[in-house]
Amino acid sequence: MELKDIALLTKQLHVPAYIFNIDEFEARAALVKQYFGEKTGLCFSIKANPFLLADIPAIFDKIEVCSPGELTVCEKTHADMKRVIFSGVNKGKADVERAMDDGVGTFTAESWLHIKLINDAAKARGIRVPLLVRLTAGSQFGMDEEDVLDVIRDRDCYEGIEIVGIHFFSGTQKKKAKIIDKELTYVDAFCTRVKDELDFTIDRIEYGTGLAVDYFNEDADSAEEERLSEISAKIREIAEKYHLTVEMGRFFAAPCGYYLTGVVDVKTNKGINYAILDGGLHQLKYFGQYQGMQIPQIMHIGADDAEEKKPWTLCGSLCTTADVIAGNAEFSDLSIGDILIFCRVGAYSVMEGMSVFLSRDLPQVALYSEKNGLQIVREPFDTDVLNTPQTSL
Repeated sequence: MELKDIALLTKQLHVPAYIFNIDEFEARAALVKQYFGEKTGLCFSIKANPFLLADIPAIFDKIEVCSPGELTVCEKTHADMKRVIFSGVNKGKADVERAMDDGVGTFTAESWLHIKLINDAAKARGIRVPLLVRLTAGSQFGMDEEDVLDVIRDRDCYEGIEIVGIHFFSGTQKKKAKIIDKELTYVDAFCTRVKDELDFTIDRIEYGTGLAVDYFNEDADSAEEERLSEISAKIREIAEKYHLTVEMGRFFAAPCGYYLTGVVDVKTNKGINYAILDGGLHQLKYFGQYQGMQIPQIMHIGADDAEEKKPWTLCGSLCTTADVIAGNAEFSDLSIGDILIFCRVGAYSVMEGMSVFLSRDLPQVALYSEKNGLQIVREPFDTDVLNTPQTSL
């Protein structure tokens, strides 16, 4: 979105606020599809930004859900439950049963407990559900190779589940194609081992690339497209052998988000120009940022480009010296009442910040598309309701 477009929308918003551009979200997914090919399915991991589910583009084949709360989001937005992959390391009996009653399309299992819970719930309902077994990458997530092999070996013992594939995800912000190439080679080799040892064919692979987003690079779009290009051949190779679904959250959502916040005070301390904003690190999250040492893309409504720029340190509203959003960010001038727009905040900022610290209000959230215009999907929310002790009667 251009500065002039956001400036017009600002008049309809209560700042601080987030705007998530659905058209840009869909364009990003289309770019991924272009590089990965028609045989590769796309899965959006909604933990990156559940608000996008309210108007999720049809280009996404699957939606990854990792908690009861995210399942509630699906219910309230009337998501197509057949597209949902119910994942997550912590699944309880009630969670599994609820997801099953919702008609979730696919389950993942990360432990023997998950295998039992999913199988028992399906048996009790007289159904069989598709299951992806998560293969560990060496963390608390997933199961060891030998355990996965044992699950598949004993597949006929599970009346309620149909093992359809493997789920694999090792982590986020991968910048090097060789890491992704190595992981896909490993998963492919494991599937071959399953075929050779157990005479069982893995049909589906759900793979999280963890592809990196550049938050502080002026040429971020080019750098990220280059990463897509570098891994596209391997992705297409695997998609020829299996029903491959690429799962991502950050890479799909980050570029479509904008955070608007106002300048509430300005001062100069010991020669440093400070602007105090009505937001802060409780509402704004950039992976890799530490006390404002790196400068993201920031737009300034009402800036006079003719004026000479000077450095400003942008600080939030929290009572901690850690609440520095950007140090030495250059602006022509900043005044009380000015609006700053932080770009590339479509992933995690709205969910991952210390949102209730100091009992400050949660910002307004809006979706925008050319077709539907501006849609307010959450009004500002008073967090003091959450932080007030409840008196027992």
